Amino acid sequence: MRLLIAASGTGGHLFPAIATAEQLSDYQIEWLGVPNRLETQLVPSQYRLHTIDVEGIQQRLGLGTVKILTKLALAIFQARQLLKQGQFQGVLTTGGYIAAPAVIAARSLGLPVILHESNAIPGKVTRFLSRWCSVVAIGFEPAAKYLSGVKTIFTGTPVRSQFQVEALDTLPPLDLAIPENVPLILIVGGSQGAVAVNKLVRQSATAWFEAGAWVVHQTGSNDPDVESLKHPQYIALPFYDNMARLLHRASLVIARAGAGTVTELAIARKPAVFIPLPTAAEDHQYYNAQVLVAAGAALVFRQPELTPEILTKEVLSLLHSPEKLAQMGKKAGAIAVVDSAERLAQLVREIV
Repeated sequence: MRLLIAASGTGGHLFPAIATAEQLSDYQIEWLGVPNRLETQLVPSQYRLHTIDVEGIQQRLGLGTVKILTKLALAIFQARQLLKQGQFQGVLTTGGYIAAPAVIAARSLGLPVILHESNAIPGKVTRFLSRWCSVVAIGFEPAAKYLSGVKTIFTGTPVRSQFQVEALDTLPPLDLAIPENVPLILIVGGSQGAVAVNKLVRQSATAWFEAGAWVVHQTGSNDPDVESLKHPQYIALPFYDNMARLLHRASLVIARAGAGTVTELAIARKPAVFIPLPTAAEDHQYYNAQVLVAAGAALVFRQPELTPEILTKEVLSLLHSPEKLAQMGKKAGAIAVVDSAERLAQLVREIV
């Protein structure tokens, strides 16, 4: 069976698709992406990558929109030609700009399409495309109520296998000088960092140091004040390759609430403090966070209302209660879908 996977742009789209593809070793898989995006680095070593030029409609209607729609029409034609010439028998997409031309091209040829939506609130593009799909797999159960009239199946969101607790023994050791028995707060702002979160953390961290905690802070590469905090218990890194091992070591995680991050924390059974990106489309990060909050596994604070004093107090309260942190971790693990990649792969087998 020949399957085309259309996934592009960010790790949130690519990692679930890659994890699912690895479960489909009985399929011949090729990839459809966009030039100069993350897939050009991650995909070619495993799968043949085809790229077409397409972009999202981000601005108000105008001359720029006409150009984008023209590119979309060309992208649909190119995707259609690829599907025909490659004799593909179906499409799996996890979103990104590439989803629209892939879905429309596939359906114009009568091919089955599986779309995976990882967020608790599906975006406008997913809601539009969902009616063209054979089925929509959802990462969080609340997403189903926004897709009325569409066949949905809850699969969870596939994550990289190294985030599974069972994979801990296979990971390389940390190369960071963190004592074994100290509480560790991990701050993750996403792949690009989060300057506003970084500022809040630096204004709050002194009290955490006094409480005995160490802090590892993934700052991203766009923070002009990255050198402003120095302390023996503070490690600032723009990125860190061995993130799975670091996440397993953490006592508490402070993070944005992208679907991938929320899912990885549940899989790794980690308590969290979420500060959702306030500009996220339709506030979807806040609703992603609510899935773990409702389970008793996390706290969530809206960034405009969060002060250093509140963050300091809430984190100290958790640090002073190791039992509560442990319970939050257990509750996160209780709602994790640990076999999500297998579930999505099986859904592909049923549809394609």
